[in-house]
Amino acid sequence: MQTVSEVMTRNVEVIAPEESLQRAAQLMDELNVGALPVCSGKELLGMITDRDITVRAVAAGQGPSETCVSDVMSERVRWVSEDDSTATAAHQMSDMQVRRLPVLNARRELVGIVSLGDLATHDTAQADEALREISTPSQPDR
Repeated sequence: MQTVSEVMTRNVEVIAPEESLQRAAQLMDELNVGALPVCSGKELLGMITDRDITVRAVAAGQGPSETCVSDVMSERVRWVSEDDSTATAAHQMSDMQVRRLPVLNARRELVGIVSLGDLATHDTAQADEALREISTPSQPDR
């Protein structure tokens, strides 16, 4: 059984909750990613995605330079432990219909990110099943 720590991405860039959405978007662009963990030190406070910036802020008329990350981030974030199995990570992704999860250590500190791509490079069947579940259409929230 493979663990999350064997496949995850380490040394993940994070953003502070008081940073602007503009800075978050710039960092996403620089790193070529669509999501950033929001942290205070090593404590995970939430996640912000490019979709959060677009849908929760810009569509609502909030300016990217005046709006803080904490105003639009997702606070209740599922995560996995670095000691969890990759099957557990795939199940969490499927259940939440997300393609990446923060990885925490035993002290609940952020130590990495595990993505569907990370799983795909190590267990294609597991990643295929997770992708099927993630891609299942969900109902609009309106």
